Amino acid sequence: MSARDSGAPAAQVRFEDLPDLYHLWKWRVLIAYCVFYSMNYMGRFNFSLIQSEIIIDLGITRADTGWINSWMFWGFAFGDLIHGRLAERFGYRRILLYGAIGTGVFNYITSYGNSINGLLVPWAVVGFANAATWAPGIGIVAQWWGRRERGRAMGMVGTAAGFALLVVWVVTPWVAENFGWRAALRYPPMLISLLGIAFYFVARDKPRDVGLPEYAESDEVSIKAETSSEGNVRGLRAYIHLFSNWRFFVACQVKGLDNVVRYGIVSWAPVYYAQVGGMDLREMGWVTFAYPLGYMWGPICGGYISDKFFGSNRSIVIIIAGLLSGAAVLGIALIPPDSIPLAVLFLIVGGFFVNMSPIQALAVDLGGRQLAGTASGVLDAHGYIYGAIQAWFFGWLSLAVPNGWLWVFGIMAATRLISVAAIWRVRV
Repeated sequence: MSARDSGAPAAQVRFEDLPDLYHLWKWRVLIAYCVFYSMNYMGRFNFSLIQSEIIIDLGITRADTGWINSWMFWGFAFGDLIHGRLAERFGYRRILLYGAIGTGVFNYITSYGNSINGLLVPWAVVGFANAATWAPGIGIVAQWWGRRERGRAMGMVGTAAGFALLVVWVVTPWVAENFGWRAALRYPPMLISLLGIAFYFVARDKPRDVGLPEYAESDEVSIKAETSSEGNVRGLRAYIHLFSNWRFFVACQVKGLDNVVRYGIVSWAPVYYAQVGGMDLREMGWVTFAYPLGYMWGPICGGYISDKFFGSNRSIVIIIAGLLSGAAVLGIALIPPDSIPLAVLFLIVGGFFVNMSPIQALAVDLGGRQLAGTASGVLDAHGYIYGAIQAWFFGWLSLAVPNGWLWVFGIMAATRLISVAAIWRVRV
């Protein structure tokens, strides 16, 4: 009986001794996941780019659309908490496939909403379903890529996510302008479902599924994570094990603060430049396109720098990214909202550095290979809890106080300094 049939652990081999076929498969899995994820935001962040049209069509306020969008973040956070765990139990590809199909289906259902509740409920389910495309995907990548190369691998995934933001920034406003905001929710997300089906057939969960050995970790951080996770991979013990590691707990809060800015800009920059800068839908789309343009290149640079120059130490790069992205967001708050050249400059710089942080690789480093799905899911859940709070809070704040938008972007900048102070203690 083979290791695959019996469920016995597969043999582990040093990177130097892995066969050529292994390296072909690790790239196949990584590239397939990056291609899939490069379209994924058309089913999750499309709502943010059509908020101004929904406000006009349904006669609601940006506080209302912020509330609706916050429920997608809550749904994603809850999905994150369980989908990584489920993927480790039932298979990464299976859970990801369900998420890809569910994203397309519930975007379609959301497109028929005519009231706050009619949009809110299915949009929350979109978040829950779409979460199944993240933690299981990171889990499957971790099975093929060890710590010494993981920064670059996760950087490529992050760059794919950045490209996904570019895609949604181009496609969604164009579809909404030509066919209406409901069409932007209805048709582009179908591509996510189709690519999810393709990924299921192209990839494999683990090397042993194709008769290959697993890699052996070689550095102290990874060996400790792999060893300590033994016996803690079932049920709630996995969560208890992760939260008993204070470094992992701090990393989760840093991820949350990252998302206050990362998705704060995604949620509110389009509305800010449309309503305060006086830009129409097309002009707003092209100006704020600068943000995902910078966002796309940050992860691959951050992952490469942490692996190549800092011995896979993620904290140093996270600190650099926090300081520079904070300065860029503060710049957005202070420049005139109708200054297109300055807006483009600060959005590009802000996008690059806010997404340069290799925090996702750090979570997998600390959780170990066996708990990679759970660790990435728990970390990302914190990001979306914070993201849900910002989606509601900033929508309210922009209306509730004088110079509301200055406060919105000023608070975003302040969270970057808090992140730097927190991650300084982790140093891994």
